[in-house]
Amino acid sequence: MSSLKYIDSAEVEKLLDWRVLLESIEKALGHFSVGKDGGVVQPVRTVIPVDKHHGYMGVMPAYSSYDNALATKVVTFYPENRDTPTHQAWILLLDPPTGSLKAIVDGEAITAIRTALASAVATKHLSNPASKILAILGSGIQAHSHYKALSLVQNFDEVRVWSRTHAHAQKFAQEIHAKVCSTAEEAVKDADVICTVTFATTPILHASWVKPGAHINAIGACVPEWQELESDLMRGSVVYCDSRDACNKESGDIIVSQCEIYAELGEVIMGQKEALWERTTVFKSVGMAVEDVVSAKMVYNNYIKNHPDQ
Repeated sequence: MSSLKYIDSAEVEKLLDWRVLLESIEKALGHFSVGKDGGVVQPVRTVIPVDKHHGYMGVMPAYSSYDNALATKVVTFYPENRDTPTHQAWILLLDPPTGSLKAIVDGEAITAIRTALASAVATKHLSNPASKILAILGSGIQAHSHYKALSLVQNFDEVRVWSRTHAHAQKFAQEIHAKVCSTAEEAVKDADVICTVTFATTPILHASWVKPGAHINAIGACVPEWQELESDLMRGSVVYCDSRDACNKESGDIIVSQCEIYAELGEVIMGQKEALWERTTVFKSVGMAVEDVVSAKMVYNNYIKNHPDQ
């Protein structure tokens, strides 16, 4: 029996091909939304609050029979961390036939990449094909990964950046040759695609700022009481999500606004629901374990190819 592998974040970033993983994420979302016949088994994540230290721990298992992959992610979220990452994660990859542990894969890079690629899949299906202006609200790890991921599916003529910390926005904008904006309203004016990737607990994006027909990838506010998007914006848009069950339990944008979820993104991918991109659309993402599973499986397979003697 092969020895247990530990694959660190540096290896993960080397071993993941973003374009190939984009296709895998798209297929995984589709198979998930098909239901039992899609071969994906994934419960809503279990979240344990660590109130004394203002943090959370989540456990996210999933099994994909079509990809022959079984794993669970353990993720922590400590928004007040300063010297340690706010998000940390480890993925335990198991052998489906035996249940044996094959690898422990650092999940921090996978989380950043797979989340952004899910937004790229949503942008591919739900945004106007002629989209030219991208606005990113936020300047952290997810902002960086979203810029790279969305660039795989759309050719933007202009990219704008806003962050509550102006110095961070300036640095990010310089790195990607974008325009830095002094307000969120300025950043999203006439934007075709908007990504909200912040730790906001109250709305930073308002309906009156968003042009009709824009597409929004809403990534933050993964706590039932938090919001990134104004309730009027949620109720006035066609809302898609990664998982109905998860978003109805975890997404403050959906819970507080009491908006209707039109479809899971996977239902659009599988042709069960329409992509109404001529209207204002919101893709609400809280993150899915099956995305971690297919990502970790790809990392492991590529690792074995590169280290045949281990």
